Amino acid sequence: MTRVAAIALASLAVALVLPAAARAHDLRPALLSVTQVGPERYDVEFRVPIEATLAEAPEPIFPDGSKRAGGTTRTRFGTMSIERFRVQVPGDLAGRRLGVRFAGSGRSEVLVRVATRDGRTSVGRLVPGPGAGAADWLVPAAPSMRAVAGTYLRLGVEHILTGLDHLAFVLALVLLTPAWRRLWKTITAFTAAHSLTLALAATGIVRLPPPPVEATIALTIVFVAREVWLMQHGRPGSTASRAWPVAFAFGLLHGLGFAGALAEVGLPDADLPLALLSFNVGVELGQLAFVAAVLALGRLMSRHAWTQHRWLRLAPTYAIGAMACFWCIDRVARFWL
Repeated sequence: MTRVAAIALASLAVALVLPAAARAHDLRPALLSVTQVGPERYDVEFRVPIEATLAEAPEPIFPDGSKRAGGTTRTRFGTMSIERFRVQVPGDLAGRRLGVRFAGSGRSEVLVRVATRDGRTSVGRLVPGPGAGAADWLVPAAPSMRAVAGTYLRLGVEHILTGLDHLAFVLALVLLTPAWRRLWKTITAFTAAHSLTLALAATGIVRLPPPPVEATIALTIVFVAREVWLMQHGRPGSTASRAWPVAFAFGLLHGLGFAGALAEVGLPDADLPLALLSFNVGVELGQLAFVAAVLALGRLMSRHAWTQHRWLRLAPTYAIGAMACFWCIDRVARFWL
C-alpha cells in the first residue's frame, strides 16, 4: 500500500470522530469579566453562548453580602448573549471566591477575568463537573502571568482541536502534500500566515466582518479538496506542486477566523501580548499534534493489506469537500439572519 493511501485512511478515521468535537466548538467558553470601578464596586459583563441560554444559562455567584446595584442590560454579540450589571461586594475580591452555578444541558465552561482599578488582571477558569452544580475560583491577591499564559494556551489548543473547518483544511493539506519535506514547508507557511492575521485582527489593526470571513474560509477548503481530487485522478493542478503559497494565502483568512473566535472570549488589556502569544502557541501545538496523529495512524494502518482499497483514498476527499460545500452555503445564508 502506498503511503498516500495510508494517510487517506487515517484522515477518514479521524474525520469520523470529529463531528462530536465540532458540536463542542460551537459552544464556546462563557466569559465572566469583573472590573473594579470604585471601593467595593465592580462592573460585571457576563458573555454566555446563545446555545447555553436556550437551556439554562450559568449564573455568577459573588461572595456573601454582595448585591446588585442598578439595572441590568442584555445585548448580543456574534454567538454570545451579553449581560451587564454592577455589583457591590463588601471588602475586596482579592483572596475571596468567585463562582458560577451551572444548570441544565447548556452548561459551558467559564473564563473568569478580574481587573482592579490599577489595571492588574487575574484570569481563571471554571469547569462544570459531571452533574449540575457550581464551581468557584479563588481570586489571587496578585495577578499571575503564568495563569494568563496557561489559560490562553489551553484555549488555543481547544479551539483548533474542536474546529472542524480548520482541521478539515489541514487534513486536505496533508493529503495534497504527502512528502515529508513539502508537507513541513506547507504547514509552516499556513502557520506563519494565520499567526500574522491573528495578531493584526486581535490588536484591532485589521477589521473585517466575521460572516464573509467564515464563508470564504469554507471556500478555501472546497478549493483544496478539489486539488486533492484532481491529484488522486492523475490530473494534478498547479497547487499540487506549489502548495505552500496557497497555504500561506489561505492561512491569512484562517487567522481572521481564529481572531473572530478569540474576540468573543476577549483578551485582557493589561496582558494582551502575553495572552495573544499564548493563544497562538496553543493553536500551533494543537495543529501539530493533529498532523502527527494523522501521520502516525497512517503509518500504522499501512501495515495491513485490507487498507489497499481505492475508495479509502477517495472517501476522505469527498467527505472534506461535501462538508466544506455545506459550510459555504450555510454561512452565506447567515448573511441575512
